[in-house]
Amino acid sequence: MPRARNLVSTLLMLAFSSAGLLAENSADYDAPYQSQALEIYRHSISLRTAAGHGKVPELANYLADQLRDGGFPESDVRVLPFTTQTGEATSGLVVRYPGNGSSGKGPILLIAHMDIVDALPEDWERDPFTLIEEDGYFFGRGTLDCKFGTTMLISSFLRLKAEGFVPDRDLVIALTGDEETSMSTTRELVTTHRDLTDAVFALNADAGGGTVAPNGKVQAFRVQAAEKTYATFELTIRNPGGHSSAPRADNAIYELAQALGKIAEHRFPVQSNPVTQRYFRAVARITPGEMGEAMLRFAEDPTDQEAAKLVSTHGAFAGVTRTTCVATMLRAGHAENALPQSATATVNCRIFPGVEVDEIGQELLRVAGNPEIELTVLGDPQASPASAAMAELDEALSAVLHERYPGLPIIPFMAPYATDGRETRSAGIPTFGVNGLFMNPREIFAHGLNERVPVKAFYFGLDYWFDLLKELTGAPSR
Repeated sequence: MPRARNLVSTLLMLAFSSAGLLAENSADYDAPYQSQALEIYRHSISLRTAAGHGKVPELANYLADQLRDGGFPESDVRVLPFTTQTGEATSGLVVRYPGNGSSGKGPILLIAHMDIVDALPEDWERDPFTLIEEDGYFFGRGTLDCKFGTTMLISSFLRLKAEGFVPDRDLVIALTGDEETSMSTTRELVTTHRDLTDAVFALNADAGGGTVAPNGKVQAFRVQAAEKTYATFELTIRNPGGHSSAPRADNAIYELAQALGKIAEHRFPVQSNPVTQRYFRAVARITPGEMGEAMLRFAEDPTDQEAAKLVSTHGAFAGVTRTTCVATMLRAGHAENALPQSATATVNCRIFPGVEVDEIGQELLRVAGNPEIELTVLGDPQASPASAAMAELDEALSAVLHERYPGLPIIPFMAPYATDGRETRSAGIPTFGVNGLFMNPREIFAHGLNERVPVKAFYFGLDYWFDLLKELTGAPSR
């Protein structure tokens, strides 16, 4: 789904430094598990798994074959057929890594998506469907979003299996097939197929991760613990119209424009939850001056109106403190010499967790101030709750990350974008975005041209996921 990943961005650029990652190209990594992961990554990128191309089932079957060849029995590898809301065939892939049950704990679900936003080869500097290594980066559509995540999860299972590792609880991978559009396969996997995907909590390989300064110094690690609800509305004004030579006192375009002007000026109330309070408390420690002081005051007392106003005026944090709605598309009229018989605006909202979609729709109508406006909700937007902190995950992340970067801040945050985590949380599975990608936020071009991932970050991610899964399942990585 559309997203803007950079929540901490420039402020974190001013903060923590630590030892950078070293090797810059794949020639420096020749262990069997690294070569295998690179080949999986390369083949995955070659498949144009965007909506309309029908390639997701091919990728799902390819990954399933890799798992079977790596020792997973047929009974533990399931390719499930699905159909998207547009009628296209897609797939989900579910693989179970059975544990010995010695921990007495339920399964951990690991999620990522196989589909991508499309890329037009003629617009790219390089073929987007060929993995190209250049200047210390892997280029290609999906290198970040989200074939990095699918490769990390599948490769970790293969590496653990090759080493004969037996976890103390079940691990389950669920790869979805239409995250970038409707997320219907995700919903099916955690509802209709809940017997395959039920878990105590989920780790999302499509969110969170480490921030790196332009000089290569690692600054912080972000854990996505909540998402705003992604909801789109259409606001329509209708009119009898007529000949353009005889203008009416009422005009659909003008009336809609007036309503949109009021919506543009409207500010939803400032809100907070435990995730955003923890987020601002952590970021305040590394934010100098008045802004840092305001963040801390807001974290300690969300009713502090002065602090809330200051925090919410900063562009990087406005989406963290309230619901936001913005007009994104317009269509009106049917002929240049005719008065418009209708005018419609698309308004996209990112709704604060705990606020109902209908409530925001009614607020838009109230603010617009025109009783003739018709409001339609597009699709079936789903709200999801924030995920409360889990001690065992916090301890595992600290063990894995602090061994490499002592004192590295681990910061929970709420995302203004949408991921599969929305569906897993809605289904009652606490979900945390802990993607192992460490990257400069200014170089994140997911959904855009020249999407890329640092070579060193790819290989670091392999070890990070391997160590994290062992840490969570009874075999400390240290």
